[in-house]
Amino acid sequence: DYYDDNKRLKEQLGELYTQVVDYDKIKRENEQLRQVIGLKEQFPDYVFSPPCAIIARTTNDPFGSFIIDKGSNDDISQYDPVMTADGLVGVVVKVSKTYSRVQTILSPDVPVGAYCIRTKDTGVVEGSIDLAETGLCKMKYIDRKSDIKKGDIIVSSGNSGLFPVDRIIGTVEDIAVEDSGLSLYANIKPLVDSKSISNVFVITSFNGQGEGYE
Repeated sequence: DYYDDNKRLKEQLGELYTQVVDYDKIKRENEQLRQVIGLKEQFPDYVFSPPCAIIARTTNDPFGSFIIDKGSNDDISQYDPVMTADGLVGVVVKVSKTYSRVQTILSPDVPVGAYCIRTKDTGVVEGSIDLAETGLCKMKYIDRKSDIKKGDIIVSSGNSGLFPVDRIIGTVEDIAVEDSGLSLYANIKPLVDSKSISNVFVITSFNGQGEGYE
């Protein structure tokens, strides 16, 4: 009797565990779909892949690249931009049928044309190994006479054709003069902490994609 009761209880616990896992999965999917709907209302030209879960992170990569559970079977292509509802995360750099590798904007291999919302000053945001350790990236080529300040919001300019225009990148942490003395640079704190997120969206199509002039 004890054996049978124990076996039955284990089966019941297994069923309850499965129900809890399924409930959490459905809850996450519903939240992600609500975010997609909100983004589609705000940016009707965007075409999104299904919501993507981060299934692995690249070992020893200081720039925080990761693997998502969607690929070419979901219309994802190399160089598609990756984001969350809060802002830009990075770009797809390698695609398989069922998964993709994403490199973040902390990497020097992912430059983003950008501008400051308040001052309209333009520049290029890219990472470096030194800044990546503190979760920052750098906006270069800012006009020497710029009034850009700490706390200013930096967004994508869309001039490369790789990223859609006006997606939030982050905020200015500090400003300094380049060694050449010809321009300023600003250290940028990305709005999205790519090392702590678990889900992202891939934009598979948007107005201006592939039509950059830089």
